[in-house]
Amino acid sequence: MEVANAKKSAIPISKFNSEEKTYEIVSDLASSNAVVLFSMSGCCMCTVAKRLLFGLGVGPTIVELDHHAAGQEIHSLLFKLASDGQHKPVPAVFVGGKLLGGIETLMACHINGTLVPLLKDAGALWL
Repeated sequence: MEVANAKKSAIPISKFNSEEKTYEIVSDLASSNAVVLFSMSGCCMCTVAKRLLFGLGVGPTIVELDHHAAGQEIHSLLFKLASDGQHKPVPAVFVGGKLLGGIETLMACHINGTLVPLLKDAGALWL
């Protein structure tokens, strides 16, 4: 069976499947945890994000990309998601299944008072 007007993709099927699986990994993690922080173990801004969340009483799910089997692929996906130029790929913070952003957005939300309500709505804080 042949598909009419089918063109060969510039992206190999194995790469597409890999990107799709990586998206599924990130999506599953983000949707099944109140707060997910994608981090690199040597990143100082990632440490700042962790300390802020822990200081607020949040126990985020932390994925250290340099220790994760799919870390490079996840990092590439986060880079694409952060392509708006507003933040670097890590730290990447997901709250309530949605990408909040990087350290700049996290700190801005904390300073302007919108972070705690977001965390409460996501079920990460009870008080």
